[in-house]
Amino acid sequence: MNDELTRRDEMSLAGAALRGAPWRVAAVTGGVVAATSFGLGAILPGPASLTWALSLGIGLFALIAAIGSVGKPNSGDRVTRQARLWALRKPWRFSLYPALGAAALMYPVQLIVDDEGVFGAAFDALQGGVVVYLITAVLALTLRGRGRPSLPQGH
Repeated sequence: MNDELTRRDEMSLAGAALRGAPWRVAAVTGGVVAATSFGLGAILPGPASLTWALSLGIGLFALIAAIGSVGKPNSGDRVTRQARLWALRKPWRFSLYPALGAAALMYPVQLIVDDEGVFGAAFDALQGGVVVYLITAVLALTLRGRGRPSLPQGH
């Protein structure tokens, strides 16, 4: 049996693992944090940054959705459980997909709201995606290490 997965297979597994993620909680939390960040920026000394607030909210949205989806690997249907177990076995690969999603959402914010150029906006969105990637992978590694006996060891 070949253990190598194509990028398309990995994307399908990541999508299946994200099925049943706490989307509503992630959206509300990201929105509240973005609004709070912008509000505090308006109240406190210094300029309020809508771009920072929106990017922070997007990043938190992606993190909560990704970690929430793998936090209970044994819930959901069979395909979802298997995909979540794959995500915990391969946290660095799984984390790539929520990070790319976050970067894709941050790009128009950087481009339009911050009025950056195409390359500057892409660079800033990529930085935000890298932060989501690293935090998601580390947290998934932590979840993996909490004694999940049903995790077979993979390459």
